[in-house]
Amino acid sequence: MRYFSHLVGGAADPLFHRPPTDFARDSPPERLALALGATLYSPAIRPQLASDIARCHAEGVMSMVCCLEDAIRDDEVEAAEINLPRQLRQVAQQRPDGPLLFVRVRHPDQIYRLAERLGDDLGVLSGFVLPKFRADESGLAGLRAVRDIADASGRPLYAMPVLETPEIAHAETRQGTLLAIRHLLDLNRDLILAVRVGATDLSSVYGLRRPAELTAWDIGVVASVLTDIINVMARRDGTGYLVTGPVWEYFAGGERVLKPQLRVTPFEDHDASGRLLRRHLVREALDGLIRELLLDRSNGLNGKTVIHPSHAAAVHALSVVSHEEYSDAVAICDDSAGGLGGGVLRSLYGNKMNEVKPHRPWAEQTLLRASVFGVAAEGVGFVDFLDATVSPELAA
Repeated sequence: MRYFSHLVGGAADPLFHRPPTDFARDSPPERLALALGATLYSPAIRPQLASDIARCHAEGVMSMVCCLEDAIRDDEVEAAEINLPRQLRQVAQQRPDGPLLFVRVRHPDQIYRLAERLGDDLGVLSGFVLPKFRADESGLAGLRAVRDIADASGRPLYAMPVLETPEIAHAETRQGTLLAIRHLLDLNRDLILAVRVGATDLSSVYGLRRPAELTAWDIGVVASVLTDIINVMARRDGTGYLVTGPVWEYFAGGERVLKPQLRVTPFEDHDASGRLLRRHLVREALDGLIRELLLDRSNGLNGKTVIHPSHAAAVHALSVVSHEEYSDAVAICDDSAGGLGGGVLRSLYGNKMNEVKPHRPWAEQTLLRASVFGVAAEGVGFVDFLDATVSPELAA
């Protein structure tokens, strides 16, 4: 699998200083976690799920979650458990090369049942999503089930716990809960691909739902939870985990109170299609998604949970490392590798200082992201990548 490989006729080539490189289900976990990108959730009850997976992958989606939990009704669970392995077997036979597929389960028994029904086709899966994760017997049972199936099959399978319970939302229980969860994850570190955040459930604790014009970071109680999760779970000292961005749940805009959050100039300066592209992003409420993505990245989150394939283009366009970021990261890592003892370097772009020791964790993470999503050519920006991926959709 490789990002932007869906662009036809070599359309992506001029956009990159360094193109993305391939990854696969058996890639190292640190690389695979970053390669999740925009993770698209889809109900496991869908009768054409296999076709949906193939179509979304052809449009650039590289990771999907087939949901047996909140995305389906309680009275649909039994039918979904029968439908899902049938659909996954079709994927295994027709598109064994991707995308990365996970199943969100309601309880650990579903992991065992699904593995039994899939049999030799279990290899189509990369793991399981464990919702409402707690550091108790339920959380331990979920991790044990993933390990049992992985050991029995001899295939790499990962768990992605979702942090979204009231104990995490409530200030008085949050720290103890997060520390207990981290301890449990540490005991099973080889199983944990990434930690996901359930912003919808966290908001529900307070009866809240963010509007399309605001981000999760604008909702005070949710932002405080996200901050504490990052503090405990996403440290870059060797003890942390990759934490993914919360779900963006809008795929069309409504009545607006606030101005659109996208500057006009980058789109007008782009080319004749720039204004049309910007109008499309605003109409579909994607300006809110873009702002939330920038805030996610600035606060230490990577990737995004999405509920519509149109969101993937924005997530992946913003995941490409800019030429300026890449130049800074290379200079910092080269200086560190040279054993020169740190110090301050002038940025190649002449607009900032690069302080070698404190900026090194950022630089290492940036170079890993560059290998997965590529490095933009000099002078090529976010709008160029959006134009290449979204504009064909507008023309259709």
